[in-house]
Amino acid sequence: MEGTSYMTKHYAHYPIPHTPVGIQAIYNACRRLYPDQPNPLQVTAVLKYWLGGPDPLDYISMYANPGNPDANIPPHWHYVTFGLSDLHGDGRVHEFTGHEGPSGFGFELTFRLKREDGETAPPTWPAALMQALARYVFQSENTLCVGDHIPWHSPLDGSESRIQHMLMTEDPQLNPLNTQFGSLIFVQVVGVCAEELRAAQHWNGIGVLDLMKTINVAGDSWLITDMRRGETIFEIDPHLQDQVDEGIEREGSNLSGVTSQCSWEEYSSCDIGTSKYDEDKENRAANESRSKNDNDKPHISLFESEQIKATLKRGLRETRPVLPPIKSLDNNIQEFQQDHQNKNRSRKQSFDSNISSEAPTDLLRTRTLDGVQLRFNQEAAILLPLALKGRLKHGRHFTFKSVLSDTAITFVSSSVVGSFTDEQNPYAAHGPWLQVLLTDDYIEQMLEDLSELSASPDEIQVPKTYSWTDRKLSITIVMDES
Repeated sequence: MEGTSYMTKHYAHYPIPHTPVGIQAIYNACRRLYPDQPNPLQVTAVLKYWLGGPDPLDYISMYANPGNPDANIPPHWHYVTFGLSDLHGDGRVHEFTGHEGPSGFGFELTFRLKREDGETAPPTWPAALMQALARYVFQSENTLCVGDHIPWHSPLDGSESRIQHMLMTEDPQLNPLNTQFGSLIFVQVVGVCAEELRAAQHWNGIGVLDLMKTINVAGDSWLITDMRRGETIFEIDPHLQDQVDEGIEREGSNLSGVTSQCSWEEYSSCDIGTSKYDEDKENRAANESRSKNDNDKPHISLFESEQIKATLKRGLRETRPVLPPIKSLDNNIQEFQQDHQNKNRSRKQSFDSNISSEAPTDLLRTRTLDGVQLRFNQEAAILLPLALKGRLKHGRHFTFKSVLSDTAITFVSSSVVGSFTDEQNPYAAHGPWLQVLLTDDYIEQMLEDLSELSASPDEIQVPKTYSWTDRKLSITIVMDES
């Protein structure tokens, strides 16, 4: 009795701690899936993000999933994040946008890792990987969606594995949630090989994921990552590559552009008709270009960028494909991957653009060109047939953005809205941004002339120039620069 009086007297005014609503909603979803694991192992941020810590995820829970032997689903570890959605609802991390909107970024990440024989505890490297992905999302404010691909260029677990990249899919067991702070879905990370990533880039992520579901060792219907997988789905079943090619032919490609080594200059009649550029001239021009002071290079100013955006925003109201504005490509994916691995690598990266500005458009300055000479390194040139077949033939556009400068080259089809080219003026430039309009008959001719880039790219001797003198266009392929 005396103890009760003491507790009542000294602690009655302290509220009983409760689990934040957002955390509880995810806990409940996991509890329904794993009723026998009420207290799973967790990786916890030592210093929470909202207290100044570096890791955006408060927790990553790790569950032991028994799989389903009857459906060929192996036992595996199931990782679930807490922090990309709004866990607290008080503005400490995410702005509360209402019950009807997304909770935080509107998703949490999951990952399924095949359990090794005799393994009694889940590896923790997936938690570090998911924290790195979360840092990218928070820094860039770009969400990860089903079908997205992430080039990583290193084994996900730091081993010698071929699983070095990621695709995003929906978690097969965790359903979307509606919480007091908004709605969220569970996006599952799937480890893939380089060839599978390339197929997703050239076609689309969802199509490749569907192909992976047909291969048991590639994860089957639940897309469980097996870091010991030594073969790609195309090595296991070569006919799957035909399905990718047919998909590109039928649906086109979701890849709208890449960063690369590229440049352009205005048409010169003495060069267009030649079959090959002098290699010394190429190297000298490249060295001179790199040695120029940055102030001498043409740049797209912020004001001009806003003008481009305003002009192209009209395309949002159109039913035809819209050409996005060119902007400095966000290197966040590359930065968070480098920060995670402490490595300095360069690579192509897919990108999208947002169109948002109400700036006036009547001051937009462009100039038409009589002809153009384009230059690509070998890695970029290999993508030219894809750009033509998978994008322009389907009424879309494709952009090569230089990694060395503000230069950009956008190929557009006649049906693209927002281009400053037309059939009378197929070449036009806004500062360092060049647009090249290709009509349907021109696309077919170029595909035929560039067919060796698809059939035998490794056998091409560079530098090599393809010329279309009647169109006053040339494309020169040069060696990759280190």
